Formats: sequence, structure tokens, C-alpha cells
Amino acid sequence: MNELDLSNRTVLVTGSARGVGRELLLATAARGAETAVHYHTSADAAREVADAARERGAADAMTVQGDVTDPESVDGIFAAVEAELGSVDVLVNNVGDFAPEHWAELDFETWNRVLETNLNGTYLCSKRALPAMREGDYGRIVNVGYASSEKGMVNPTNFPYFVAKAGVLMFTRMLAADTQDDGITVNAISPYVVENSDEFPEELPRDRPASFEDLINPLLFFLDPDSEYISGENVEVDGGWLPETV
Repeated sequence: MNELDLSNRTVLVTGSARGVGRELLLATAARGAETAVHYHTSADAAREVADAARERGAADAMTVQGDVTDPESVDGIFAAVEAELGSVDVLVNNVGDFAPEHWAELDFETWNRVLETNLNGTYLCSKRALPAMREGDYGRIVNVGYASSEKGMVNPTNFPYFVAKAGVLMFTRMLAADTQDDGITVNAISPYVVENSDEFPEELPRDRPASFEDLINPLLFFLDPDSEYISGENVEVDGGWLPETV
């Protein structure tokens, strides 16, 4: 995977001005991809990431602004990338707000924002990316989920996030089936606690959070040409976390 060559691929990572999205994008830049740094409000941070992408070896890098929950804005994101870098070959759906509060204390706007950024954003960006991927008989979509959400795990705190991430994984499986004859794979990476998380539980699997590198490795695996038969899968990057014991 360290020898993975993405020099002929255009990569768009949503929410890549900071955090996990930034690191995933820079990992593709280091393998020669043309990279699009997406942001909503963090313009300065996005420009810094684009500069870092060029330094890491990206064939080209640009920034692109937009709201992934708005269909017209999503169309504008992709149109801008297509005009400068060409059609998107690799889409990483990373955007997804969370709200670590009791569900009854969330206002309706926050409830909707969590659902829309996680699930609707994944749907809208994937839908917009697919026509060009199908036409080119190649595409890689990687969605960011959450560990154990496939198991129906819920909690009164952060409830809409769990619902949205369960939907993301259902969407991943559905889209994999719907694209199986198109040269496209659709997979998911689902972390538990990551090194840049805002909150850490008292006990962590293996006594540490997931590193960025722990998330980069499955991404590169999904992008490797030898993984072209693997679609509809979800890799949980959780260190062996067993939520049933909590």
C-alpha cells in the first residue's frame, strides 16, 4: 500500500480542512493524487492543507467551498473540481457533525444538522459523483462511519449521530450492490475514538485512541487496485472495543 500510485486519480475528501479529513487527503497527496480540499467555512485552513498536499507530492491541489447538505452547493463543489482537476475518481465522505448532548436537550436545528451532514451529505455527494464514475468505469467511494453503529448501538446522548451513521453504513451496502457492474467500489471506515477527538472515555482499547495512520491504512487498502473485488465492506477501527461491556 505504501507503493500505491494515485498519480492518475482525482481525489475529493469532504471536510478536509481539518482533522481526519485533512490526514486522509494528505495520504492520497503523498501518493501523487490530484487533490481537492473541501471546506465549508475554514478557508484559511483549507489553503494550508492544499499547500501541504503539494509539498507531500500531489500532482495538483485546489480548495473548494460548499455545503454538502445543499444539492445546488454540492453540484457547485463537483463542477469546480471537474473544471480544474477533472472528474472525481475517489470520493471520501468525511463530513459529519455530532452533538454530544442528551437527545431531549437538542434543539431541532442541531438534530437536523447532525442527520443532514452525516447522512444527506454522504448521499448527495455520492449521487453527484456517480455519473462520471460510471462513465469512466472506475470509482472509489469511502464513507466514514462510526464503530458499532452497524450493531444498532444507541445512547440517549448523541442519538442522532448514531442514527445517521447507521444510515451511512446501510447506504454503503446498498450503493455497493447498485454499482457492482460499474467498476466502482463503495466501502466504509468506522473509527471509535480518534487522536483528535474532543472527548476521551476513561478507558480506551489498547490504552490509546486510534491514530490518523490507523485510519489511513484501510483507506489505502480500499484504493489499492488489488482490492477491486471488495465492496460494501466496513472496517471498524476501534482497537477491539466492545460496547456491550459498557
